[in-house]
Amino acid sequence: DFLLTKQTNKHMSDSSSSSSPAVGEEKKETPAVASSPELVVGTKVTPWDVEGVVDYDKLVKEFGSTPITPDLVERVERLTKRPAHPWLRRGLFFSHRELGLLLDHYEKGQPFYLYTGRGPSSDAMHLGHLIPFVFTKYLQEAFNVPLVIQMTDDEKFLWKPINQEKAHHYLRENVKDIIALGFDVKKTFIFSDMEYMGTMYPLVLRIQKMITTNQVKGIFGFTDSDNIGKFGFPAVQAAPSFPACFPQIFPTPEIQKITRCLIPCAIDQDPYFRMTRDVAPRLKLHKPSLIHSKFFPALQGFNTKMSASSTNSAIFLTDTPKQIRTKIGGAFSGGGDSKEHQQEFGANLDVDVPYAYLTFFLDDDAELKRIGDVRERFCNSTPDPFAHRSTRLAAC
Repeated sequence: DFLLTKQTNKHMSDSSSSSSPAVGEEKKETPAVASSPELVVGTKVTPWDVEGVVDYDKLVKEFGSTPITPDLVERVERLTKRPAHPWLRRGLFFSHRELGLLLDHYEKGQPFYLYTGRGPSSDAMHLGHLIPFVFTKYLQEAFNVPLVIQMTDDEKFLWKPINQEKAHHYLRENVKDIIALGFDVKKTFIFSDMEYMGTMYPLVLRIQKMITTNQVKGIFGFTDSDNIGKFGFPAVQAAPSFPACFPQIFPTPEIQKITRCLIPCAIDQDPYFRMTRDVAPRLKLHKPSLIHSKFFPALQGFNTKMSASSTNSAIFLTDTPKQIRTKIGGAFSGGGDSKEHQQEFGANLDVDVPYAYLTFFLDDDAELKRIGDVRERFCNSTPDPFAHRSTRLAAC
């Protein structure tokens, strides 16, 4: 049986929804087309591939999202009465869609929930996969809200050369890693698309009816050679953006009508939700808000993100300390071609991969500025794989 945690919603307000625009929000949103803009020659960003060094400022302009400002970070701190997450302070979560509007809604005492997900494609998740989940855990604790986690086993079956049994196996293994992070069991619902589709299907159908084949081809680059399941899948990823998909959490139409959704995700997933936001007004539903992260670079450098399909590019949550040290020892560095040159001239921290990892996993801002041997510090700052493995096993 699949590992599920269910919640009966006890924290929903009956306040009416706000429809007024938020100060500082984007005035015009890029239509949901062209999901893989050429940001510079040789650079590509799609929901499935990231190639080349990404210019995030240009990506924000191409996608039509809004940069996160210090004022917005301060507002989050004020509303949550706690320091912002280091990734928010450091700009690792750097872009958003209508986060200010969602905070207006929250400030008036009206409810929202979090939605994130994982496409299970390996026996263990890697550090890059952790980014949206660790940040989502912070948001859940800071705002005290429900969370839904979509496991897209159907997507991996459609895209990868695997059978349904293998997709389900990957799902179970990845759920162990997610549970080990320590989400609030009473406020977290983890679901398999293949198992939960019966509940979602009415809303999935409504979304599918609003999107033409030409639109899906334009947004996601599908061709006539792709299987028909791929054409229908974007509506499946869109559906959890709306509370009607979760009647066990939001049990009445009145609660569903006033509840909004915030989606933390890497920015390569944005095309799905640009499409979702295009469709929402026609369904008379609230547009989901988004908060985007930068990519967690591969060990080989910033020209690609960490990938589960390339074991040499990734540090997995089941790796041993020895394996981690070996991988970090061979990671791309911006320093010299020898230890002596590195010590004499220092590192180029703009392209040094271990230093980039420290910006994610070293919480102390002052210490980050004083960094010397970045490889050694990263090995000492990485989440303890043995502690994670123990919690993971307890989730079996």
